[in-house]
Amino acid sequence: MTATVIDGKKIAHALRERLKQEVAELAAHHVQPGLAVILVGEDPASHSYVRGKEKACESLGIYSKVYRLPASVSEAELLHTIHELNESSLIHGILVQLPLPSHISESSILLAISPDKDVDGFHLMNVGKLQTGLPTFLPCTPHGVIQLLQYENIPIEGKHAVIVGRSNIVGKPLAALLLQHNATVTICHSKTVHLKNFTKQADILIAAVGKLRMITADMVKSGAAVIDVGINRVNGRLVGDVDFEEVRHVASAITPVPGGVGPMTIAMLLYNTVEAAKRLES
Repeated sequence: MTATVIDGKKIAHALRERLKQEVAELAAHHVQPGLAVILVGEDPASHSYVRGKEKACESLGIYSKVYRLPASVSEAELLHTIHELNESSLIHGILVQLPLPSHISESSILLAISPDKDVDGFHLMNVGKLQTGLPTFLPCTPHGVIQLLQYENIPIEGKHAVIVGRSNIVGKPLAALLLQHNATVTICHSKTVHLKNFTKQADILIAAVGKLRMITADMVKSGAAVIDVGINRVNGRLVGDVDFEEVRHVASAITPVPGGVGPMTIAMLLYNTVEAAKRLES
């Protein structure tokens, strides 16, 4: 068996083409979706991600503005910037690129963003709505994973999904989304004993830890769909949490790194920004 390689770039492109049409329709009503990105410090990876978001917005006709702030910026100054963006009629979505410097409270910053402009889906109000099944902004990476599975016609309902990783950004919200799609969900983490016993049961196995090639072929059930959310840098290259070359001979479908989940994360950010514009301008 050789797994189907899920092409996240192709799927993200198809979604962006649909969004481009929606942006054009909004423009006909004199509405241009606007995204503000706040970038604090000089982390090279964060700067690279933000440049990618800028280009993606430009390609769709979404207005974007990046606020590049020094690592020494105070929490009060950052909160002031967010307050101004909350009040801006040009901005429909606000994203604060994480991580933040240690002297700034991440939770305070995320709570300061208006829930109506929280296109990352990290505000506690939107987290609560997700957990209770109410309409809300869905976190971009988990939503992107669901979109990948649906696009590839990989069944979710009634399947056993095992997530390795319990972060607030991926693991926990993804578990909630999979439950909403009627999967049976197991979350594993660094304290899970006999991890392999759980991963071998998965019809859908999601790795979201950030640990190089931690998922090996002997940990994967034959015919499982394997989604690799992990990002690790090795000699300038991006590598996932899954040993791709080994696991592709066991799984039925697998995402590569790069080119799998990554493009979907940006596509879902654009989706949320367009949705925010629709809601705020309706």
